[in-house]
Amino acid sequence: MSDSPPSRKASRLLSWGLHTYWRFSRGMTLGVRGIVLDQENRVFLIRHTYVPGWHLPGGGVETGETALAALRRELREEACIAADEPPVLFGVYFNQRTSRRDHVLVYVIRRFTVLEIKRPDREIAEAGFFPLDRLPEETTSATRRRLAEILEGQPPSEDW
Repeated sequence: MSDSPPSRKASRLLSWGLHTYWRFSRGMTLGVRGIVLDQENRVFLIRHTYVPGWHLPGGGVETGETALAALRRELREEACIAADEPPVLFGVYFNQRTSRRDHVLVYVIRRFTVLEIKRPDREIAEAGFFPLDRLPEETTSATRRRLAEILEGQPPSEDW
């Protein structure tokens, strides 16, 4: 397995392929992201093996699955984290960069348990907590905007 980031063209092709499939199998796509903040003023971020940048952990809500169940599943899979109390819904965002039908629910998690240290796997190349004032340079602009909305009082956007 290579740790080198995929090309933008390969990332776009993969995203297009997945969303083409979802277009015919689902009327609308819905995703969840978790902003996991610890008491040391750090946020948990992940770097995927198939798209560039550092992101908030999360993913798609599957058919028959609630948004909170999807968030719990994604936090376990991508971060090895379990929420100790119900996550707080912060906002709903339209992710038109991905598709004209994609929405993302963003939750804030402040009380949680780290079940184990997240090790690289086929989906996650790297993961960990980062000080809010020293995020990785490759942190996505959407991730930075969500953090500014939550932590700095920036006006929430409707768009991802």
